[in-house]
Amino acid sequence: MKKILQEFKTFALKGNIIDMAVGVVVGGAFGKIVTSFVNDIITPLISIITGQTTKLADYFVALDWQSYASKDEALAAGVSTLNYGTFLVAIIDFLIIAFSIFIVIKQLNNIQEKISHLNKNKEEAPPPKPTTKECVYCKSVIHIDAVKCPNCASDVPEKPEESQE
Repeated sequence: MKKILQEFKTFALKGNIIDMAVGVVVGGAFGKIVTSFVNDIITPLISIITGQTTKLADYFVALDWQSYASKDEALAAGVSTLNYGTFLVAIIDFLIIAFSIFIVIKQLNNIQEKISHLNKNKEEAPPPKPTTKECVYCKSVIHIDAVKCPNCASDVPEKPEESQE
């Protein structure tokens, strides 16, 4: 039991958990901002376009097919309602959040691609010119400018193709 608690402590104190907690809190706050944007800006604009003064979230159908002034009135009468306005608001919230996340991820990918491209350019530096070569006769390593091998005293051709075997 003590080992499990120690492992949990190690896990809980890792940076990943703290990062995740911060992400959840920021995500919750962002969700509230988007909900306010939909309820306070998008819905009134839709009301202007449709010519109705009710909020989008207040759109419903009473399942007894009677007309009620509000969802609360239908519920007080004991009638179930199909709240499609609330569903539409949730869809709009989701689309705005999904689009926002898409934009953030796209920008992060662009930054990561630029960093990767810079690192790739550094890695693709031309290899240094060789300073040694191999004697075609005794296979020892000699200086690149040598014309005679110091080990076997053979004349070393400038290019290996020139050797006579």
